[in-house]
Order: sequence, then C-alpha cells, then structure tokens
Amino acid sequence: MTTPITLIKGDGVGPEIVQAVKRVIDASGAQIEWEECEAGANVFKKGIASGVPQETIDSLIRTNVALKGPLETPVGYGEKSANVTLRALFETYANVRSVQHIPGIPNPFSGRPIDFVVVRENLEDLYAGIEYLQTPSVAEALKLITRKGSEKIIRFAFELAKAEGRRKVHCATKANIMKLTEGLFKKVFEEVSKDYPTIESHHVIIDNCAHQMVVHPEEFDVIVTTNLQGDIITDLGSGLVGGLGVAPAANIGDKVSIFEAVHGSAPDIAGKNIVNPTALLFSAVLMLRHIQEFQAAHQIEQSILYTLGVQKAFTKDLEKNSNLSTTDFTEILIQNLGKETDLWPTRHYTPIKLPIKVSPQKEVLRKDVGVDIFLESKLSPEQLGKSLESIALPSPFSLQMISNLGIQVYPVLGNLKPDTVDHWRARFLLKNKEALLTDEQILHLLHEVGSQHRWMHIEKLCEYNHISGFTKAQGES
Repeated sequence: MTTPITLIKGDGVGPEIVQAVKRVIDASGAQIEWEECEAGANVFKKGIASGVPQETIDSLIRTNVALKGPLETPVGYGEKSANVTLRALFETYANVRSVQHIPGIPNPFSGRPIDFVVVRENLEDLYAGIEYLQTPSVAEALKLITRKGSEKIIRFAFELAKAEGRRKVHCATKANIMKLTEGLFKKVFEEVSKDYPTIESHHVIIDNCAHQMVVHPEEFDVIVTTNLQGDIITDLGSGLVGGLGVAPAANIGDKVSIFEAVHGSAPDIAGKNIVNPTALLFSAVLMLRHIQEFQAAHQIEQSILYTLGVQKAFTKDLEKNSNLSTTDFTEILIQNLGKETDLWPTRHYTPIKLPIKVSPQKEVLRKDVGVDIFLESKLSPEQLGKSLESIALPSPFSLQMISNLGIQVYPVLGNLKPDTVDHWRARFLLKNKEALLTDEQILHLLHEVGSQHRWMHIEKLCEYNHISGFTKAQGES
C-alpha cells in the first residue's frame, strides 16, 4: 500500500531540493503517493496572511505527514511565519535535530564519532510570542512552561532513545536561575526518567551543555530541552558536523509530522542548479523511518554516506572548486542506492511510540497570600515606597517590597543606589497570614493604587501545598 505525503516545495531553492529528494525517494522503491501543495511567499502574495492556504491544511489533515522545502516570510506583507503557522496549527510539539559526523565533509570536528539527537520542545516557552510593551521603554515576554508540555516532550525524548537504541538522555535547562519555569521542566524530567530505568538520565545546565557539546560532543546521545534553549543548541549542533546545509529536522506531533531542511530559501542561488539537497535528504530519511519505510530510509542514508564519504562527490557549497550540479549530484545518489558503508554505526530502528500519554494532574492545596502589582512611575524608590505604604495602611495588605528589574529597591538595602527604570513590581502580602484573600480585597487595593499610579498588570501570589508559587526578588528577605 502507498503512503500519502503532503509535498510543499517552498520558496527560493526549495523547488530544486524538493524535486531532487523526491527523485531519490521514488528511486528507492518507497511506496509514496505525493500530494503537492503550496505555502510561503507565493501564498502571502495571494493575500493569505498566514502563508498557508486551506488546501494545504486539508492535505495535511488527510496525510498527517509533510516533506517541506524552506519557506520565507517576506518583508512588508504577511503577518506570521508560515513555518510557525504549520507547527502551531498541527501542534508539532517535538522538534528533532540529528547531529552526526558526516564523513567527507571537512570541519574542525572531522573524524570524531559525534552521534546524538537534540529534542526541543516546539510550542511553549518564550516562543509562544506573548509580549507587551509595558512602558514606553520596557518590554515584557511571558515564558510559559507547562507540566503537560514538559512531560510530552520528555517522554518523547525517552521513546526516541528506545526507538533508536540509544542509552542516555540529558535534560538541559537553566533551572539554576529560572527556578519555577526551567525548574518545572527539570522536575518533570526527574519524575519521568523513573519510568525508563534502562536509560541513563542526567541533568545539565544549558550553558555547560553548550560548552560540553564543543569540548566533548561524543558524550551525548539524546538532549531534551526547552524551546529557546533548544533553538540555540540545535544550530550549534549542526555547526559541529558541517552546517545547516547538511542538518536534518523533523517537527513531530501526535497526529501530524513535518520534515524539513532548516536552512533558508537562499534566493540568491535559486534556479542556478547548484544547491545542495543533503539536509532535506537526511530529513527525508527521518520521514521514511517515521512512516516505517525502514529499508528505503537505510538505502538513502547509505547512498548519501557513500557519495560524500567514499566517492567524495560534493556540490559547490561543500567543495568550492566543484562543478557538480544539483541534478548531477542527484543522479549520483540514485546510482549509489544499494551500496553499503561502515561509516556510521548500524542501528536497529523501531517506530517511536506515539501519541505520548501524559499523567493526570494531581490535586493541590492552593492558598492565595498576596498580590504583585506592576507599575509605571518616575518616582524614586523611596518616594514610591512611602506612597504605596500609605495606600496599603488602611487595607488588609502590607507592602512587602518593591523591585526594579528583579532587584529589591525598597526597603533600601544598605547604601546601595541601583540604576532603575520606570517599571516597578510592588509586592503586597496579607497582614493576617491566616486570613482568606478575596478578589474584592485585591480589586479594592488595585483601585486605590490606580488612583495615584499607573499599573499595567497584576499577579496573584499563591502557595501550592504550602510551597510558594512565586520567586523572591534579589535581596528580598
């Protein structure tokens, strides 16, 4: 039986590399029925602000799998990145980037047995894109990390390790600084790892992870991390093995998965028949394994390795003196189908267990204990503090502290004179710690504060199971 695949040629060099990869896949004997669709620049020009027409959405709903060339977001029209639209619409929560030394491609790490996978959470974190200009000179972005999203991506990382016969998973976070957001990701990793006792689990601080990727890249097998951190270290990973021109990528969801090259559309070389299709070829290998065309995936992977590592046939981006065109390179790959190398370790691939089931949320004891009110003011810390203390005096609240950029500035800490901006956080706690906090009390306090100062948002301060659900400012007692 044939497997239907949505084929999106993309922009710039996209049609050239997609055509090359399609020819190699068809020659491998993989049973695929292609549905060609549009997304990207040409769609924006038709007035579709998302860059993704309904016909493409309908195709993906039917096929559940796409192979996609690079898409550009034109400047001056169009609202969203078509890439981001596709990932968000179909909830492709797992971004998978393989990092393997490719024989024949010279780089500073040539000859080292680099072979790991970065699994990046793809929907949450700062990339949810929830931003506000809170004052004319202070912008805010909300970093959203959920227990559900964390568990899904972490379980996916362990399931990928099982499917590829890998032996350890590193969780890379900045939990030493962002103790609640990145800390939640780390905590869920520690919980989930207990369900995979045969796989080693390690936590590593993300900056140390980046350092170790350069110094000892052979030590990694699977790295799972949050969205922003993953965006950075995946490109670092591709730099270890030859660059974005050879880096495969997959965006996996419970229903729909999208396989793509992560490099740009390179409009300056579009139509010249010199673009290198290797990145999308390796992405196609991931796709074929995803749809359980394991034999075709193996043949194409071995053909790439033989072409680059044994035959030393390169396009111009890998060898500047090469006259090998895209079509020439494609013909060589097709001729080399069926040839075997020992350049990569042999793995017995099995299907990744999807969809990922997450644990039900446990009941928690919640108690509201106060409120943070974020203000815009040109007053000094002392002037603002005295004003807010006066406002709070007849209320059930007391002013605990005022912070500026996360540093306590009132009450003043010794003789310190911090350089402040016009964005303040005022923390109010109930005077009676045993009392029940009501919304009416918060709204009344907010009204009184708002009568004298401009506020932009508030955060309720909660305890969960008697543990604070909020962090202290630097210097707060």
